[in-house]
This record gives sequence, C-alpha cells and structure tokens, in this order.
Amino acid sequence: MPDPLMYQQEHFVVLETNQPEQFLTKSELQQKLQGILEEMSPQDLPLDLQQFDSIAAQSEHLLDTTCELDVGAGEYLQWYAVRLEK
Repeated sequence: MPDPLMYQQEHFVVLETNQPEQFLTKSELQQKLQGILEEMSPQDLPLDLQQFDSIAAQSEHLLDTTCELDVGAGEYLQWYAVRLEK
C-alpha cells in the first residue's frame, strides 16, 4: 500500500522564463497562478480553464491536473511537487 505522504503536495519548484528556480508553498504557487491568470485574456486561457467562473477555481484546477501553463510564445511556466527535507 503506498504511503499517503507520497501524494501530499505542499511544496513546489517553479520554473519560469528568464527566472531562477523558486521553491514555493502550495498557497504561494496558487497566488502566483492567480496573478498570471488575472493578466491573461479569457480567450487565451486553455479550454479546460474557461469552464470555471473564478480565478481561484482555475488556479486550483491547474494545481490538481497539470504542471505547466502556456504563458505565450517562447515563454514557459512549469511547477513540480517536491519533498523538502530538514
């Protein structure tokens, strides 16, 4: 039986165009995604996000289902769950 700790996603490494890698908590990443989604026009959003009424729901869906967001030609935003050790 897999350990439930394997499915906890509390910390993420974020890779972004022309930025050093960042380690963010789940809430910090969700805030970052919300800020990016607010700046995007609705027609530029992926189709699966257009079904949600709020930006909070869109960012939660992204965290639950994928690890990247298309932010424009030649640019990228990716995130991966990591386990930090003390």
